[in-house]
Amino acid sequence: MNPVTVPFEDMLRARMSSPCFPISRSVYLNDPRGGPQGVSGLIVAPEKVADVSFILARCNDAQIPVIPFGGGTGLVRGQLFGEPMRPVILSLERLNKIRGIYPSENVMSVEAGVTLADARREAERFDRTFPLSLASEGTAQVGGNLATNAGGVHVLRYGSARNLCLGIEAVLPNGKVMNGLSRLRKDNTGYDVKSLMIGSEGTLGIITAASLSLVSSSTNEGTAFFSVPSPKAAVALFVQTQFQIGDNIRAFELIHRQGLEFLKETVPQTRLPFSDCPDWTVLMDIGVPRSVDPQALLIDLYEDSQKADLVGNAIIARSQKERDQFWSVRENIPEANRRIGSVSSHDISVPLSAIPDFLERAQQKVAEFGDLRINCFGHIGDGNLHYNVFPAKGKSRKQYHDIRGSIRRAVYELVNEFGGSISAEHGIGRQKVAELERFGDATKLALMREIKNQIDPNGIMNPGALFSCAHDVNGSSE
Repeated sequence: MNPVTVPFEDMLRARMSSPCFPISRSVYLNDPRGGPQGVSGLIVAPEKVADVSFILARCNDAQIPVIPFGGGTGLVRGQLFGEPMRPVILSLERLNKIRGIYPSENVMSVEAGVTLADARREAERFDRTFPLSLASEGTAQVGGNLATNAGGVHVLRYGSARNLCLGIEAVLPNGKVMNGLSRLRKDNTGYDVKSLMIGSEGTLGIITAASLSLVSSSTNEGTAFFSVPSPKAAVALFVQTQFQIGDNIRAFELIHRQGLEFLKETVPQTRLPFSDCPDWTVLMDIGVPRSVDPQALLIDLYEDSQKADLVGNAIIARSQKERDQFWSVRENIPEANRRIGSVSSHDISVPLSAIPDFLERAQQKVAEFGDLRINCFGHIGDGNLHYNVFPAKGKSRKQYHDIRGSIRRAVYELVNEFGGSISAEHGIGRQKVAELERFGDATKLALMREIKNQIDPNGIMNPGALFSCAHDVNGSSE
């Protein structure tokens, strides 16, 4: 591939149908977790799909790499590119229009640069909800959410981004536009190409718009914190909750005491649910019809679970303000982690019933590396754990640099042993390519490469993401 040259940049400037070059450059090169910066030869932010088509076609002809850029909140360096090649970074920030909302269909069509928060606000104007929920919703964009198949706290009830998308419009590497912005829930006309694009992390083309599935807002919501004696009890509580509340569970989050201690240390304004931090806590969120009292359901669940010795104390939110306070605890834990500075972080999933045994074995493995702290939290209802290893109190991550890779390998080997995934919701990016090649199914990986080669024969789309590439960014662990 070739780098961006001055004549190529001048050609784009002369041919674009609208101004498309942002003023600031730094935001497009920064890693949210403080790793090495990426590089670029040119940053463009087109306003029209036709401009995206033109850019990709010209880059494809010139064999210049293109890095799609959404909100920049990706955590596996999929939006950052390393030396020596200098690519075009194509930001979707100006493709930010709401194209239409269809309340009777529970569908909304938006451009890729619409932030998740704006999409959710637009749906709320029509008494609807777009249920994808991420802490970074103010910055994360719909296109990026789809490109990475984002998960979040409500996967248990509504599924990941793929489950919430009915159709997409995308531009292929050769500049051709795929007009698949369907609002249909039944369309049995061959391959599901949109699902191929979703989760492809920008390696097959650029998603420019999407039709999203909405749900009615006419529900009563209930939120509660339960202290539990162990992960085994938390899994049993989840099973009990399913039995009593059914598929009205919207979120079921497991939080370790270490996360609450980190909040005390680094985000002290966060109001914690219990004065003494329990070893394990469950944050539960339910949504039920207007005719049902969610607090009554949660009280009944607590009483029955207490009799079964599954829970200790509980706090049930009595207002929206309290619900927001409860969720601020969960949403601030990643920020607390960032301020402490992890030695090695892992976005993983294991089968639900295997979580207690996995956590016990993982703790033993990490202890072999010395004095370290573990902050484990995540979406236990769908088996997704954020298993993060931190320095001992008073030490810095730099002091553990020599063993970081060994910790990472040990955790992923254990995940593989339990039949889990090395990437539950963050994707592969450039950070987990080696692990994907090591633990992924060989036949599946070969098929992925064949698809990539057919759609992007010149390899211009986000090279180094998902597949190994010489021009990688050597970042820190996830």
